[in-house]
Amino acid sequence: MRVVFLAPIYPPEMIEYTRGLAEVGATVYGVGDTPREALPAKVKPYLHDYLTVPRIMDEDDVMDRVTAWLRGKSIDRVLANWEPLVILAARLRERWRMPGMSSDTVKGFRDKQLMKERVAAAGLRVPRSRRVRTETETRAAAEDFGYPLIVKPIAGAGSANTYKAEDASELDDILEKMRGVGEASCEEYIDGEEFTFDTVCIGGKPAYENVAAYLPKPLEMRSVESCSPVIITVRDMHQHKLQGGVALGRKVLTALGMGDGFTHMEWFLTPKGEAVFGEIGCRPGGAHIVDQMNYTSDIDLFREWARVSCWGKFEANAPRKYNAGIVFKRAVGQGKITRIEGLSEWLRICGDAVVEEKLLRPGTPRRNWKHTLLSDGHVLVRHPDWATAHRMSFAAANGIRMFAE
Repeated sequence: MRVVFLAPIYPPEMIEYTRGLAEVGATVYGVGDTPREALPAKVKPYLHDYLTVPRIMDEDDVMDRVTAWLRGKSIDRVLANWEPLVILAARLRERWRMPGMSSDTVKGFRDKQLMKERVAAAGLRVPRSRRVRTETETRAAAEDFGYPLIVKPIAGAGSANTYKAEDASELDDILEKMRGVGEASCEEYIDGEEFTFDTVCIGGKPAYENVAAYLPKPLEMRSVESCSPVIITVRDMHQHKLQGGVALGRKVLTALGMGDGFTHMEWFLTPKGEAVFGEIGCRPGGAHIVDQMNYTSDIDLFREWARVSCWGKFEANAPRKYNAGIVFKRAVGQGKITRIEGLSEWLRICGDAVVEEKLLRPGTPRRNWKHTLLSDGHVLVRHPDWATAHRMSFAAANGIRMFAE
């Protein structure tokens, strides 16, 4: 099994997917714009060969370079798990006439307006939305939908550059911020709790499923610096409260023609108990959610994704043992981290429930919290009891403080 894997080291978790491919017997040909000599030592044992391209986002150029590089070789799969490259992977598959989702199918997971139209055509509940390219079109959509409303890039990832407008004045401010965005989706704001529906699929059918709760909703995580974002996987994802979302997610996969691989969907549970579609990607979720799923089930989904992608099999036993909560911290102040308060006490209280503590250490420059949900590091706990996992997570959110100057 010879596999082309696009961007095998970026984002950094892609190294784990590269490892997974090698461990299930794939011969991995990596393609990226990182120079060969700058590849991390840990990824090199998993790569059979590697091509450096000038710009990984230049699809036509990459296709020509990779085709020339591999001329005369037999390639079985082209894979990508980073959102901006999923269409490039599909185009390469089409050029080389190999198995996998087409570029049109993948576009349904990438273009947020087309995505909603295809999901709505299957009779599923989606927010009212419209593709907008100008300020005039955006204001017209706002007049039709009313406030509050959401404006976000058509091809965005996660909640980056996503804004909520409560009135026309706030919309004016948002339009100023989005002047560099060519296309956007203007849509109805859905009030309610927000969850994920994550899968590893074989032929569009989930071989593994996961639900996680966003606490608070991602839009607030991205807009309030003092917030410590919390995400908790739900051990009992088949409880009555979540069944509408799970059923919705499975139908969305069918509506969009999902094939093999990871999906990451976000959905809303309204106060009336209605499950409403948010958006979906045909790739794994970011912000360490695959690590959380691994801790939830004591599994290696990096390897199981690779097995599914190469051989169409999911072999691991994956019971849901734990609720796994990750807490991202943001320091107060700018510059370098100077001190951390409350960590030792929190570690003492939580004991063996703590499975990761990766906060930035004093002397390390702060990360830009607007650019990455990872912020200034994280802690991760797991526990079989939801209330206990929730309490421990929010003890970290409220009790651990980081400072910078």
